[in-house]
Amino acid sequence: MNTQPIGLFDSGIGGTSIWQEVIKLLPHENTIYLSDSKNAPYGEKTVEEILQLSIKNTELLLSKGCKLIIVACNTATTNTISYLRKNYNVPFIGIEPAIKPAALLSNTGSIGILATKGTLSSALFAKTAQEYTKNINVVEQDGEGLVKLIESGKIHSEELNALLKKYLKPMVTQNIDHLVLGCTHYPYLIPSIKNIIGNTIKIIDSGEAVAKQTKTILSQHNLLNTSRLQVKHYLYINTESSVLKSILNNVNANFRVEEMNF
Repeated sequence: MNTQPIGLFDSGIGGTSIWQEVIKLLPHENTIYLSDSKNAPYGEKTVEEILQLSIKNTELLLSKGCKLIIVACNTATTNTISYLRKNYNVPFIGIEPAIKPAALLSNTGSIGILATKGTLSSALFAKTAQEYTKNINVVEQDGEGLVKLIESGKIHSEELNALLKKYLKPMVTQNIDHLVLGCTHYPYLIPSIKNIIGNTIKIIDSGEAVAKQTKTILSQHNLLNTSRLQVKHYLYINTESSVLKSILNNVNANFRVEEMNF
């Protein structure tokens, strides 16, 4: 019946934007989510530190019986996914900034990418960008400080809004028509982003695509949950849990948030 859970991990609460898409598309799957908020943001750490944190999270999810792991963090994916796939015997789904669709769909020939330093400086990001943006003007912006503010529950703060304006307005002046969100925390900022860039620039994030890929891989490996038992979702966080609970306020699912040291 493959009732074992899907595992997800992120450098904090941001990957819940992916988790929500997954449970929407796959309503019969159990999940376990790790919010490694104690170590957020990964984007400011060394590649070795990111790898060690990804190994720790992977091994915890495997110890809880996960049948597939979603690396719900752009920085962890771009820096560690190849290592994880080589060294662990479960399927891994990664998150990359959606550069390809933005480049292919652009009419102005100019796209913006808002991501963490760890993602923008990774070899995988460079390879993808090189492959799909040969005749495209790519405006890269490190969203330094945004993850920390989101993790602190300051999503609607003046401080965060000021940072967004600083990062996004130069992109608008370069005539971008697509904005790629290269961090799973950033979808929670979409209303604020739209206030700054307007409605003509299309915002692209990876959540729905990741959920579809997860369904495809589960199906290919014969891992879909065919039982109709009650579904359980456990979300573990290694800091105080109030911010995580507040962003999941409107989620209509049977989930439980627990604080755990990991």
